[in-house]
Amino acid sequence: MITVQDIQQETIADLFEQYPFLPGFFEENTLQVNGQINEKLIDYLKFLDDEEEAENRAIDKDQLLNSMTIYISQMLEFLGEDVDDGVHSITILPGTNKSGETEQFGELKISKSEIVCIVGPTGSGKSRLLADIEWVAQNDTPTSRTILVNEEMGDKKWRVSSGHKLVAQLSQNMNFVMDLSVYEFLELHAQSRLVEDVEGVIAKIIEEANKLAGEKFELTTPITSLSGGQSRALMIADTAILSKSPIILIDEIENAGIDRKKALDLLIGEEKIVLMATHDPMLALMGDKRIVIKNGGIHKVVETSDDERNLLVDLERMDAVVQNMRTRLRNGEIIKKEDIGF
Repeated sequence: MITVQDIQQETIADLFEQYPFLPGFFEENTLQVNGQINEKLIDYLKFLDDEEEAENRAIDKDQLLNSMTIYISQMLEFLGEDVDDGVHSITILPGTNKSGETEQFGELKISKSEIVCIVGPTGSGKSRLLADIEWVAQNDTPTSRTILVNEEMGDKKWRVSSGHKLVAQLSQNMNFVMDLSVYEFLELHAQSRLVEDVEGVIAKIIEEANKLAGEKFELTTPITSLSGGQSRALMIADTAILSKSPIILIDEIENAGIDRKKALDLLIGEEKIVLMATHDPMLALMGDKRIVIKNGGIHKVVETSDDERNLLVDLERMDAVVQNMRTRLRNGEIIKKEDIGF
């Protein structure tokens, strides 16, 4: 919550830069800045110390400052701008599996720029774990797990407020229904975040998305005509660059038809906490650790070993060959045995 003390010693110029929506408040309250843009807010408002001036304007200085802080806080909440402030870790505390048995780990802390993979058979409970994290579970879900934020009990505001999205979830199917071009979609999102350099952000997102997508697309492309892989690439780039949510939950990125390694590098480069449910051994070994799910519960937590990281190099080489063969087949080329390379 923003306080009067937080803003009154700031210059108006700094406040306008920090809160691009604040000029609207000034305009609504007939506050003319003119040549006083570099004054501290408290100094600028000294004209209201004059009782006659305050009465003529029907403005009380203390009330105005309080209204301004409420306005800023509400706008930040609506836009989701303050959710990431200080969120640097989540901790999973054990619950129970489908048989009511206590999960086999003490606690699991996950920090920014860390990748944790979730592995297990289909139907074992991987999606349930993602749901517990998204809900910021407090021993009130079927698994009885508890999710801590910064090692403290999670605030319930993350459950009910659209402005406090702790989690951004990328599901297997990313189907758009809006009649917008890629540019219009990104512009709308950037403007809702009050981004100053909208064009620069849009250019960055489309550039990163096309690095991930198997087939490049343009800003003029209707989002409804994007393939599944292109849609996923767009949403990953958009989430990494524009989303304020500090936690990214990904469900089966291997089915998206995108460059998976680049996608993960992009997300952790933006200091996100990444949890990914996957069946892909290469992706599983890309994580810093992996959660093994059995019978609806966390069976064990495995740290990725140095030997596994060395093995990952070979898996990436094999994957590069497969991806190259896929591209060549799409282009109508004939694949020969010597093309495999190993």
